Amino acid sequence: MTDLRPELIDALSELSGIIPEYYDIWGKRHASSLETKAAILRAMGVEISESGLDEMRSRPWGRFIRPVTVVSVNSPSVVIPLYFQLEEGREKEVSVTWSLEDEEGGMKQGSLKGVSPSDTNLISGLRYVRADISLEGQWDIGYYRLDVRCKTPHAEHSGRMRLIIAPDACYVPPGGFRTWGVTVNLYAVRSKNNWGIGDLTDLSTLVKGIAGMGGGFAGINPLHAIPNKRPYGISPYSPISRLYGNFIYIDIEGVPEFKETAMSRSKKLARELAAIRKGSLVDYEAVASVKEKALSACFSAFYKNHYETGTQRGLEFKEYITEEGSPLESFALFMAIAKKHSGTYDFRQWPKGFRSPLSPDTLKFKQRHWEEVLYYMYVQWLIDNGLREASGIASEEGMAVGIYQDLAVGTIKGGSEAWTFPGAFAPDAGVGAPPDAFNPNGQDWGVMAPIPEKLMEAGYEPLIQTIRKNLSRSRALRIDHALGLFRLFWIPEGMKPQDGAYVAYPHEDILRIIALESVRQRAIIVAEDLGTITDEAREALRRFRMLSYRLFYFERNWPQRDFIAPGDYPELSLSAVTTHDLPTLYGYWAGRDIELKDALGLYSGEGFRQRDAEERNADRALMLDALSGFLPEGFPRDVESVPEMTPEMCLAVYGFLAATPSALVAVSLDDMLGVMEQPNMPGTVDAPNWSRRLPLEVNEILNDDRLSSLAAMFKESSLFPSS
Repeated sequence: MTDLRPELIDALSELSGIIPEYYDIWGKRHASSLETKAAILRAMGVEISESGLDEMRSRPWGRFIRPVTVVSVNSPSVVIPLYFQLEEGREKEVSVTWSLEDEEGGMKQGSLKGVSPSDTNLISGLRYVRADISLEGQWDIGYYRLDVRCKTPHAEHSGRMRLIIAPDACYVPPGGFRTWGVTVNLYAVRSKNNWGIGDLTDLSTLVKGIAGMGGGFAGINPLHAIPNKRPYGISPYSPISRLYGNFIYIDIEGVPEFKETAMSRSKKLARELAAIRKGSLVDYEAVASVKEKALSACFSAFYKNHYETGTQRGLEFKEYITEEGSPLESFALFMAIAKKHSGTYDFRQWPKGFRSPLSPDTLKFKQRHWEEVLYYMYVQWLIDNGLREASGIASEEGMAVGIYQDLAVGTIKGGSEAWTFPGAFAPDAGVGAPPDAFNPNGQDWGVMAPIPEKLMEAGYEPLIQTIRKNLSRSRALRIDHALGLFRLFWIPEGMKPQDGAYVAYPHEDILRIIALESVRQRAIIVAEDLGTITDEAREALRRFRMLSYRLFYFERNWPQRDFIAPGDYPELSLSAVTTHDLPTLYGYWAGRDIELKDALGLYSGEGFRQRDAEERNADRALMLDALSGFLPEGFPRDVESVPEMTPEMCLAVYGFLAATPSALVAVSLDDMLGVMEQPNMPGTVDAPNWSRRLPLEVNEILNDDRLSSLAAMFKESSLFPSS
């Protein structure tokens, strides 16, 4: 039975990073309950006992060297603490040797005789010391392997650590930058040739068109691999893996091997596609089914005609496999095993022999089903080729930024990342958000929570791979829920979101690693810093030169609620009107989100709905006041005379954002096309989330007067030198 003594739980919680209290969006204090803290400790694998507490307190002293250290490139020296048992008075008899290897195999070595302990501790009657070694000199940013050997009078110790030398800030284009671009959910894009869902060829078309109008970027939803099954498997923010992509975005007819298949001439396929293309919503299951069949046929042709025969195309694929290395193989193996188990992407439900990537059963499976594993690698190669083409077009067309991608908070429970890094994620807890104005019941996002201690023990490898991979084909990355870099709201299995608690993360290390990957790949980082993010967190993001995410809806002079002036937006920011979880401009003005929340039963009482309706009515008047200098002459200035959003008013809102000093201004295509419904209603699965398609085809959009008027407005603005 769990020991629930408050003093024990509190001590273990403090050592594990569980935050004892938080303040909600209304400023109300919430204390983390004893039961919640105990459940989170169990999910972390912490033993709730006096012996468990003793073990946690002594753990740093029992480890000769830390698994990872992250240091600023501007630090005058790199100090590495070592921990070992040593009798008092014998410090001069200790000798230490070390070797440091960089990523190219270059080596530096050093040694010292005698140590001066910087700290001591008595554990079980034995004296332990902390002795620091200092690595002097100038170091380039990057990842290093440090091997240390230590001889004491009675023992020899050896250990290896990952040393990360990181910059103090993310990449920002030299000389300053300012540009505008569009954001779109790629799945929503229509075209004559796509198979019922927007694809990477549509993205290339969009990129070229926006670049031609002077736009500097095209922002898209996460393209992470997802189950593509309703009701819970279609959100791009609930992925199987954040390292690899969703095959549903491949333009099948653009795959060279498709022409080599019988499917390319199938009348049955033509009929299926005609039916799929007609729908106003994306039919994920139907699209996934037909694309899987086509990709399987493409791979068979590729394997026979290119892979086995060693053509140039076959060699390019093998080169891709080599470059991607073990992360690709692990993901492909995960997908192949999942396919064998009825498409179950939660490895916790697999037979026990397959729950580890290194188990004998898994290794036998890889050997026996290598061609199936290769198939999933081939699929990722096609996705990578499509992204590389779109990114190349952005570069050729002179886009200031190019592809702007989105990174989800985490992966689904039992997904590929948790399988690849055993023990790094809590199996019995999820991540979400406490109750707020938009979701009075709170949210459970269904994604796994990384355990801070285990993340460090893995040398931050899961984080490094995730950031690096998502920057590989883009020049800007939006990190969803940037508060998660500092703390995540854990919800233990079986508990409601309102019963959760925050867990702290080593944010300084995390921010430095993101900065390192950003600088290496010359990519801008946008931190989605909305909601209950603390002032301290926002200051840290600003210090690391991450762009703040500023929404027109929320930039107010609180508590009066009037909109702030354009000049009050920070320069180091991306300004936009809305997000995927908020109403479009047309929906906002009509109060469509309030109607939908009411219909879905998201209000806990009529009073909350009435409050929202009254506030929205007041907001309409405040919006008209804020836009007074941007609306055309003669446009009504009273709410009653503007019963619905108009193209002129929509353009005025973006004219307002164009007048801000924000480095990036993002224009939602949903807004420009007058879409009423928002892409997603958080906390629901009944609404047609992540499924609505745009009302026009991509080429029609690029020729639409509303978009050309927008581009002309930015072009005429002296604030946009890159346009």
